[in-house]
Amino acid sequence: MQVAEILEQAAQEQGFLTAWAGLDLPQETQQRYRDWVAEGRQAQMAYLAQNLEIRLNPPQRFAWARSVLVLAAPHAYPPPPKPTGGLRLGRVARYAWVRDYHLLIAPHLQALERLAQSLGLEAKGYVDTGPLSERSYAALGGLGWIGRNAMLMRMGEGTYLTLAVLLTSLPPTRLEAPYPNRCGTCTRCVVGCPTGALLGDGTMDSRLCISYWTIEHRGLIPAELWAGMGDWLFGCDVCQEVCPWNRKARSFWQDFIPEPELAYPNLEDYFYLSSKAFERKYAGTVFLRPGRTRMARNALVVLANLGNPDYLPLVRHAAQDVNPVVRATAAQALARLGDLEALWPLRQDPEPQVAEVALGLLEGRV
Repeated sequence: MQVAEILEQAAQEQGFLTAWAGLDLPQETQQRYRDWVAEGRQAQMAYLAQNLEIRLNPPQRFAWARSVLVLAAPHAYPPPPKPTGGLRLGRVARYAWVRDYHLLIAPHLQALERLAQSLGLEAKGYVDTGPLSERSYAALGGLGWIGRNAMLMRMGEGTYLTLAVLLTSLPPTRLEAPYPNRCGTCTRCVVGCPTGALLGDGTMDSRLCISYWTIEHRGLIPAELWAGMGDWLFGCDVCQEVCPWNRKARSFWQDFIPEPELAYPNLEDYFYLSSKAFERKYAGTVFLRPGRTRMARNALVVLANLGNPDYLPLVRHAAQDVNPVVRATAAQALARLGDLEALWPLRQDPEPQVAEVALGLLEGRV
């Protein structure tokens, strides 16, 4: 058995879909990414624009690397039962219903690194953390195609795929035929995107993406985006939910076990737990990336969009939060829920940003 086959078989035995690709990305792919960055479509995710030439030409950093083994872990698992008790409102992107995929996949990737090294190769694995374009390599290796929703897609698993890569010093030994693009004339994802983030050419504008605003963005969420966010608490799956290829997707990696408390988190945790207590409760989950304060911010947007005055006690409590981003977002939520009396004290908040938002709302400027 060839070395490439040994590594590929080992990965498949661990439950991954696999594909081999060379490290040289097509010039068209490279230019497309450069243009995307030049247009600022990465929003404030500065790491996507850093080390641009290394990202597009990995051998500049990894001189020994010759090929990449792409791993895909399907996550089309069914929803777990909804827990009782608590305030369980808002939707969470499907990939976040399980423990942090970085932590789940890393041990398997490390085992593949050791196997590759035992076969006389140099190897380095990344789970969505290195300066690499995983989707581009997956498409280059014939694992799937990049759809109009900017995600890797394949028949059977649809877009519900979590990617990882293993760089190796093994020269590419075979070229796979490209996976045929099966989007056809369908534009359901583009039309369905609540904020118009999808450009229709397989790219998206992060400055309009709900996933960016609820997970990556650190400050206030612009008021003009609130309506489009609907009840999305963490991430967004609309472009996947409307995709015809996802209707029958049922496969999922064996280490992905959906948890009720992650699929339907209790919003009260974001307002009554300290940041440390939040970190303890949600250790090992992707909720730690935004943290308590940004999850509280997101929850306030959801509560305001739902428009139910029964949620006002929680919003009033949030108006006294230790974090100014939470207080400023609570001011917006109070105004939208019609409680100007509770908004009034915030005009004298010691944090200028909060006071400015409250005054603007009271004077009708926001």
